[in-house]
Amino acid sequence: MKNIIALFGLLLLASCYSTENNCKDFKTGKFKFEHEVDGVKKVTFFERNDSIEIETFEGKTDTAIVRWISDCEYVLRKKHPKNNQEKRAISMKILTTSKNSYTFEFGMVGVDSKQRGTVIKIGETNLK
Repeated sequence: MKNIIALFGLLLLASCYSTENNCKDFKTGKFKFEHEVDGVKKVTFFERNDSIEIETFEGKTDTAIVRWISDCEYVLRKKHPKNNQEKRAISMKILTTSKNSYTFEFGMVGVDSKQRGTVIKIGETNLK
């Protein structure tokens, strides 16, 4: 009986714990995303407002349309895709947030394979 009460108490405590997500704080702004490609550290900078995201990677700038599904989920679609691969939308889901960063999961829409990363907010957006 003591084990059942202890287990119930443990389950109750675990159910009360939830990760705080302040996704609204990251809907707009200037951001930095560091990631590794073939063992080499790469940095992507991007700026986002409610409906558009402008990304700069290795000196190239590209624009994507942002469609928010919820406060923590959105879909990116390149505004001017150059090939069929770029025509595919990317699903983004913010998993956890902190004061100036968030951890997210991303992947092509309709594909089960997902990757994770962390983005740092470096400022407020100038996009209108």
